[in-house]
Amino acid sequence: MTGSPVVVLGIESSCDETGAGLVRDGVLLGQAVASSMDDHARYGGVVPEVAARAHVHAMAPVVREALDRAGLTLADVGAVAVTTGPGLAGALQVGVAAAKAYAFSLDVPLYGVHHLAGHVAAATLDGGPLPDPCIALIVSGGHTSLLLVRDLARDPIVHLGDTLDDAAGECFDKVARILGLPYPGGPAVDRAARTGDPTAVRLPRPLTGPRDDPYAFSFSGLKTAAARWVEAQSEPHVPDAAAALQEAVADALTRKAVRACTDHGIDTLVVVGGVAANSRVRALAEQRCAAAGIALRVPPLRLCTDNGAMVAAIGDLLVRAGAAPAPAGLSVDPSAPLEFAVLAPLPPSSPTPSPHRPATGGKARR
Repeated sequence: MTGSPVVVLGIESSCDETGAGLVRDGVLLGQAVASSMDDHARYGGVVPEVAARAHVHAMAPVVREALDRAGLTLADVGAVAVTTGPGLAGALQVGVAAAKAYAFSLDVPLYGVHHLAGHVAAATLDGGPLPDPCIALIVSGGHTSLLLVRDLARDPIVHLGDTLDDAAGECFDKVARILGLPYPGGPAVDRAARTGDPTAVRLPRPLTGPRDDPYAFSFSGLKTAAARWVEAQSEPHVPDAAAALQEAVADALTRKAVRACTDHGIDTLVVVGGVAANSRVRALAEQRCAAAGIALRVPPLRLCTDNGAMVAAIGDLLVRAGAAPAPAGLSVDPSAPLEFAVLAPLPPSSPTPSPHRPATGGKARR
C-alpha cells in the first residue's frame, strides 16, 4: 500500500481487555479499552467464556469510543489489524470476527498480528521507531521472554531466552492469592510493597547462578519459596512479603535483560507487557541500564497492559513496509509461537502452513 499515510484500526481481544486503537504513520490518534477484570476477580483468574461474552458486548462501543477520541469516523480507516494469537480461543475469535466485518464493510486490507509483537510495537508510540537491533524483554501474565528484535515488520524475532515454567505475572498472581491480596496480583503486590521492606524476607533469584542459562527465566521455585515462607508464619507481614517478592522478580528480569544487551553489544533495552507497569521493575531497569550505558525504552503505563493501540502500531508498521494482507481464511491461533509480527495462519484444512509461521506449536498466553 503506497501513497498518503493510512489510518490503521487495531483490535485486541486476546484475554480480558477489549481494545481499539487508531495509528497513522507511527502516531497514536486515539484509543479505548474496556476491561472485564471485575467479572473475573471473584474467580481469582480469567474465565474464558466470561471474557468472550464481554468482548461481544464491548467491541462496537470501544471502536466507536476510539474513533471519537481520534476525531475520526470509520470512513477514515484505511486498514484493520487484529490480534489472532496467542490468547484465549473464544476471545480471539470475537476480535477476528469483528475485524473481518470492519475490513469487509470498509473494503480495506486486514492484517493478522501476533499479540506479543504488538507489545513490542507499543514502545514505538512513545519515542518513535525502535533501533535496529534492540533487545526486548516481554513480561506479562503468560509470557516472559528475552528477544533480539530487528525490523519488526520484516525480520524474524529471535528468542534469546524464555520462561521454563511460570511467567513473572503468573508468579505475582499466585503469590498474591496466598497473601490474601486481590486479583490481579501484579498491581496488588505493587501496592502492598510500597510500605514493605524488601530485605525482610529472603527469597531466591532463580537461574542467576554462574552455570545457569544466562537468558532463561523460572519463577515456579520463587512462587513455592514465597508460599513456604507464608505457611511458616503465624501472621505474615504482607507488605514485607510483597516487597521481597517484587524485588526478586525485578532483580531476575533486569539482571538478565541488561546482560543480554552487553553480551550482544546492543545499547537499547525495550521492556514491555503488563509487568512492565510494575514500579520496581521500571525503577531497577532504569538504574541498571543507566549504570551500563544502555538506553531504556518502556511504554507509558496505559500502553503496557493489553490495548488496541499496540495492535494498530504493528499494523501500521506492516502497512508502511508493504506487507501482504491476511488471506481470506484468516483464523485464530491460540498457541502461536512468536517468530514474526505477522500472524496469518491458514484454515486447518489447508495443506501448507503460512509462509510467516512454521507448523509448530507454542505456549498459550493463559
